[in-house]
Amino acid sequence: MITFDSVTKRYPDGTVAVDHLSLEAPTGEVTVFVGPSGCGKTTSLRMINRMIDATEGEILLDGRPVREIDPPTLRRGIGYVIQQAGLFPHKKIVDNIATVPHLLGWDRGKARARAMELLERVGLDPAMGERYPFQLSGGQQQRVGVARALAADPPVLLMDEPFSAVDPIVRTSLQDELLRLQAELNKTIVFVTHDIDEAIKLGDRVAVLRVGGRLAQLADPKTLLSEPADDFVREFLGRDRGIRRLQFVSTEGLRLRTDLTVPEGYEGGRSEPWLLVVTKDGRPLGWIAGDGRGGPEPYGTFRPGQDSMRAALDAALLSPSGCAVAVDEEGKVAGVATREALDAALAEAADA
Repeated sequence: MITFDSVTKRYPDGTVAVDHLSLEAPTGEVTVFVGPSGCGKTTSLRMINRMIDATEGEILLDGRPVREIDPPTLRRGIGYVIQQAGLFPHKKIVDNIATVPHLLGWDRGKARARAMELLERVGLDPAMGERYPFQLSGGQQQRVGVARALAADPPVLLMDEPFSAVDPIVRTSLQDELLRLQAELNKTIVFVTHDIDEAIKLGDRVAVLRVGGRLAQLADPKTLLSEPADDFVREFLGRDRGIRRLQFVSTEGLRLRTDLTVPEGYEGGRSEPWLLVVTKDGRPLGWIAGDGRGGPEPYGTFRPGQDSMRAALDAALLSPSGCAVAVDEEGKVAGVATREALDAALAEAADA
């Protein structure tokens, strides 16, 4: 548990970066600090490991004030991930990951074995351990940064906009990897971002900060989207917060039609405006007009009961039919969610 008890950071020139911040980051959960530039997100994070010291108030780590812990000792027990990974360019990847274990006195063989294990855990080929940072892509370097932070198995992980410098596809992959790792490891994570979508995706709790370092709202993502505390939070969440809410609405129980598929080679004759062409083994090929004219048109898929209503709606919007294709774990068609079924589910979610 990380506790901020009326914490203030005031610089010598009078600038207040964090103003009487009080909140808790529960053990084993991801707490995300989000807000506009100048709201004290990074300052708050760096006060946890005493890279910056608070001016007033207390930060407690499992009930013990961090100001009572020697900074180097404190930092060796806390994983830290930053933008651009911050790897040592002159060291091989395996030795970058083994940095903290070395500092803790582990022997070389044990530290390197731990590093190779973590390479696999973060989704990288262990053979990359013998490469240097410049030989890896930006996304690979960020994975190494996460591995290095986990090397000594710290209970706390601090992450300061770690995925902001990579492209959107890699960023999504890294977010998914973090969620997978957290499901296995249950670390206490404090994560800083300026991206509300990233905050909502990753956070068990989201702390929205105002400019000047004041807490505007602390809530789980679903509550944050449905019950913003005030106009500032509402504006920060954006006008499409209703769409974001759909990622917390399950597709479990969504009505599916199984009579809208036809095999390859279909030549028309059905009265339906759109039909889904499937392969012999049941995989989708595309939408085709009911009269059989034209080639297959694009389609979108979702996994019922696993993906959210937002994913189902995205799938429907990708298709000229306005329907979403439900697929199983093997990618085979389980049915079709029509626009009417989606509308009914959305109306039910709005009333909930």
